[in-house]
Amino acid sequence: MQQSIKRRISTNMSKKNEKTAEKTNVMRLLDQAGIAHDEITYGPEVGTNGVDVARAIGEDLPHVYKTLVTTGRSGAHYVFVIPVAAELDLKKAARATGEKSIEMLKAKELLPLTGYIHGGCSPIGMKKFFTTTVHETACGQEYMVFSAGRIGYQVRLAPAGLEKMIPLTYQDLTV
Repeated sequence: MQQSIKRRISTNMSKKNEKTAEKTNVMRLLDQAGIAHDEITYGPEVGTNGVDVARAIGEDLPHVYKTLVTTGRSGAHYVFVIPVAAELDLKKAARATGEKSIEMLKAKELLPLTGYIHGGCSPIGMKKFFTTTVHETACGQEYMVFSAGRIGYQVRLAPAGLEKMIPLTYQDLTV
């Protein structure tokens, strides 16, 4: 199976004389903030499984992250960004947020709450800001890759770039 993968390095793609391919809102927000990032696209044959996406785009699994949205017992919503091959530890997630318990958001609630669909959820550009915690492994990495807000689109940037876009903390979140 031949994969259609495209990479484009963006330092500030808002220059008028540059030809621009289709961009997601996440890519536009990163451009507007002047945050250097790579834009990666892949074909629909890959699907939405994060491990499959990582392999298809040629990235090592520890660098590729998924964005999970949860609901605390209080009713508040929280965002967790963890490696695609890992599983969120709900007890650690609850401790990280000060909640008694946390559960995954129901799939049908994701789009109305965040503006994103399952498989295309990004920590950047949600309809409103939610407390965001990133797995501690990202803190020491040169870069991380995560959804650019649409299936088939990923961004690669330094964790410091993500920190400039949204307030976040780093903690151990996985099983």
